[in-house]
Amino acid sequence: MLRDIDARRPTRPVFRRVALLGAALLAATAAVPPAAAAGDDGTAASNGRLSAVIRYTENGIPHIVGRDYAHLGFGTGWAQAADQVCVLADGFVTVAGERSRWFGPDAAPDGSLSSATGNLSSDLYFKGVRESGTVEQLLATPAPAGPSKDLKELMRGWAAGYNAWLAQNEVTDPACKGASWVRPVTATDVAARGFAVSVLGGQGRGIDGITGAQPPGPQPPAAAGARTTAPQQVDPAGAAEAAREFFDTTRYDMGSNAVAFAGSTTASGGGLLLGNPHYPWQGGRRFWQSQQTIPGELNVSGGSLLGTTVVNIGFNEKVAWSHTVATGTPVSLHQLTLDPADPTAYLVDGKPERMTRRTVTVPVAKGDPVTRTQWWTRYGPVITGLGPGLPLPWTAGTAYALNDPNAANLRGTDTALAMGRARSVAGVQDALRRTQGLPWVNTVAADSAGGTLFTQSQVLPRITDELAARCSTPLGRATYPASGLAVLDGSRGDCALGSDADAVQPGVFGPGKAPTLRDAPYAENSNDSAWLANADRPLTGYERVWGNVSTPRSLRTRGAVEDVSAMAARGRLTVADLQKQQFANRVPAGDLAAADAARACADLPGGTATASDGSTVDVSGACGVLAGWDRTTDASSRGALLFDRFWRKLTATTPARDLWLVPFSAADPVRTPRTLNRAAPGIGRSLADAVAELRSAGIALDAPLGEHQFVVRGGQKLPVGGGTEALGVWNKIEAPWNAAAGGYPEVLHGSSHIQAVGWDGGRCPVARTLLTYGQSANPNSPYYADQTRLFSQERWVTSRFCERDILTSPQLKVVWPREGR
Repeated sequence: MLRDIDARRPTRPVFRRVALLGAALLAATAAVPPAAAAGDDGTAASNGRLSAVIRYTENGIPHIVGRDYAHLGFGTGWAQAADQVCVLADGFVTVAGERSRWFGPDAAPDGSLSSATGNLSSDLYFKGVRESGTVEQLLATPAPAGPSKDLKELMRGWAAGYNAWLAQNEVTDPACKGASWVRPVTATDVAARGFAVSVLGGQGRGIDGITGAQPPGPQPPAAAGARTTAPQQVDPAGAAEAAREFFDTTRYDMGSNAVAFAGSTTASGGGLLLGNPHYPWQGGRRFWQSQQTIPGELNVSGGSLLGTTVVNIGFNEKVAWSHTVATGTPVSLHQLTLDPADPTAYLVDGKPERMTRRTVTVPVAKGDPVTRTQWWTRYGPVITGLGPGLPLPWTAGTAYALNDPNAANLRGTDTALAMGRARSVAGVQDALRRTQGLPWVNTVAADSAGGTLFTQSQVLPRITDELAARCSTPLGRATYPASGLAVLDGSRGDCALGSDADAVQPGVFGPGKAPTLRDAPYAENSNDSAWLANADRPLTGYERVWGNVSTPRSLRTRGAVEDVSAMAARGRLTVADLQKQQFANRVPAGDLAAADAARACADLPGGTATASDGSTVDVSGACGVLAGWDRTTDASSRGALLFDRFWRKLTATTPARDLWLVPFSAADPVRTPRTLNRAAPGIGRSLADAVAELRSAGIALDAPLGEHQFVVRGGQKLPVGGGTEALGVWNKIEAPWNAAAGGYPEVLHGSSHIQAVGWDGGRCPVARTLLTYGQSANPNSPYYADQTRLFSQERWVTSRFCERDILTSPQLKVVWPREGR
């Protein structure tokens, strides 16, 4: 049953009625009978008529009220389904291992829940997880190592809410309208999705290598006098570079900026937080906005990753937080010495142990089922590669096993829930300490009393530098310094990872080892290591697996530290200053190099340069454009597109050592390297290539960026400001180049759920938010592109957090979803 009341532009009497209505709905919610207890596995459907109150305000943002965690989960599942049913259903097909059944084995998943390159590989992994009972075992693990009772209730309620929406509504999204694969789910399905998110940086990035790992076949005897072929070996130097690239956070399709300012820098004395996650704009890794309330227990607002039951990044009355993708290496490898008589057995302290077989059968559309065997060890699954650049061959004598501690971690949602209940940055830190659930992110937080926090409290394998020095194989001695990827000798029992006394699971670091900075004037992270969270108070002394120190920072980190340190020094900051920073669109690469690039352009003989194809290109028109460019990626900026195309080409082909005259210095990491080497041979070639490319596409060299960096929604072309990783822009936007379609015609990932939060001494937090791609992926929804238009115009949503603000919304719409009819 669904009660629906729409209150638009209320007069004072109408406002009073709406206020009374809100109070009545809250009372009615409290009167709903308790839900029936779940089954032993937590998956049984409720017999207790779950319900919730959902008040929608501008931009379709739901404010969900439940009497307890099961009812709150019900309202959250209902509301997410209403906005994102097709994306959610697609994800549940993924974690059920049924993509090949519905979409064919050769198609590619959207990449939101793993890096599997094809449906068949994805299914073999996820079906293996389900058939092995991994998720059920984690659900049955007592807290704190396992999920809390509150979390189990949230998952149970979320599944019931999603199912109730499906039963009571018609799907209108053309992506799945009438599709047989849109089906009810269980709480275990919800937990399986959480498991996929947890291993996203570990097993989820190695699925092709896990599902494709097969033991070598028998070797035929060599003919007399014939040369035998040496077993395939891994080149340590090449592997080190491949591992460095594989774990380089600036290459991910996820990233973030976040900064917290202390009360000493603000106008009110309260803290400030600006969160700017860079996540995919399509698919199952989108954020979704809501406010979740259990009266007297929980009241939190922010963004949730689709399919999760809680607010992952957000704020409450007293504290705000965001996350950034961390540099900690979340996995380790164990090099196995195999039994000479059996390549599916390995030796530990001279004694053979047989691998465990997982035989998985996957149904396939229009074809016979496919059966494959996976091989598991005490360390984890056997794997034959991490990405295309790091092969790990399984030979007659050697194999590699992947250790991912987050495969035993279903606590991430408990961490988010505990942070939502925190009342200060000390409370956030305590929540992280107690739950230890974050698999691959840092946390940046600020509170109403003016406190700040940066901490890299993530679940990492307990690889100390001492252990790596003592137990690394030759391959590990190359990969560990380069990337933090340890390759340990799996044949030695004394090379086990061990435990910290404050860790809730064995084999991981306890929270006491996490790089942490409290109450600095500012704390900032842009996906580099913890070292320069505050440039005046660098963090050092942590093990290499957490990240590096005294190494070059990305241009985005350098620009961010310059900006936020200047803001902190200026002081008297407000939320409005955070909003200005988000859309400043300053290009650090431009400040460092544009003037010298213009001079190098002007120095070219005859105003020409040789392109990559050997042709001679007149680049004289580019010199003035580069010199006159305003060094921003505002949509109106002229010259930004030319510099963007030139800079991408230059940095892709010219090593940093040849690009700058002043090299990196650990004593001056924010300002070095600098001073463009105008004699670098790549400059002329990259200019020629960029100019020729734009002219061939019919694009003027001084065209405004927004005419050629845009998205199309509902037939309307929306210009988009911001820039790519290589430019160092805070407002990061990643879009594929398509000259035939006009330049950058779609955003793949970048700024997503943005929040600027502070306190001014009043009862309510001061918050501005922006979900760049909107609440719904359904093109028929009014919330499909409304916030994308705001993002294009650099406008914000004023958050409605307190009751009066919610009930006075001119677009208030109240619904009361319930189980059954």
